Amino acid sequence: MDKFVINIGRQLGSGGRAIGHILAKELGIVYYDREILTLAARESGFSQEIFERNDERKGFLRSVFGNIVPFFGSGSEFYANSLSEENLFQLQSEAIRKAAADHSCIFIGRCADYVLRDYPRCVNVFIAADMEDRIQRVCRLDKVDREAAMRLIARGDSRRADFYNFYSSGTWGAANTYHLCVNTSVLGLERTAELIKDFALKKLNA
Repeated sequence: MDKFVINIGRQLGSGGRAIGHILAKELGIVYYDREILTLAARESGFSQEIFERNDERKGFLRSVFGNIVPFFGSGSEFYANSLSEENLFQLQSEAIRKAAADHSCIFIGRCADYVLRDYPRCVNVFIAADMEDRIQRVCRLDKVDREAAMRLIARGDSRRADFYNFYSSGTWGAANTYHLCVNTSVLGLERTAELIKDFALKKLNA
């Protein structure tokens, strides 16, 4: 099969990353989540920590840059432009485009569906889940209590929505932004992955 990409947007705690791993294994393609940050850092020469702190969020440089500028002195304006959130997003986007041009892969989040909007062989999926399932999954994976899990979910979804809505022309989580939206609470992770795989192969071969 010719190269293709599956882009997965997801609510926090919905199991999107786990499904991405299942699909990557079954389809024999490369999985990119935080790995894309490593590629962006390598290509740009910037520290990976900068990309990680900017990961799927807006506004982080307001608190970070003030601690960086003094080290650059008179060159601070140059670094301010280089380290702008928009520039970091462009560097990350370039890493996504290069990976997609090189091999079939799955991207988790990071506006990859928008970045690859002109890529002809993409399947864009949004993964959701019932709130109770999300809370239980976050409690289990992050080892926190119910109240902390609810706070993490609210903050995580808000950050992802702000990031996606700022950089893309779509709306995070809105059905008309994606090719397929699915609730993992209905079928569970394994069967949801099977459904997405079947849908993706039909779309790519259509």
